[in-house]
Amino acid sequence: MKKISTYIHEAIEELHQVRWPTRQQAVRLSSIVLVFVLVTAALFGAVDFLLAELVKLLLSLT
Repeated sequence: MKKISTYIHEAIEELHQVRWPTRQQAVRLSSIVLVFVLVTAALFGAVDFLLAELVKLLLSLT
């Protein structure tokens, strides 16, 4: 039990040393992540659509 309480105490001390981002930094970084996710989703969607059309084309040839 002593090891668990020591671990929790040290974890809390470590969290006090963390340099948390400002609100402006958090908003900016969140926006970057959101844009990246949207662009990536659009690219994957386009590739999926093109591959589906290719498969339809290949199946219609048989």
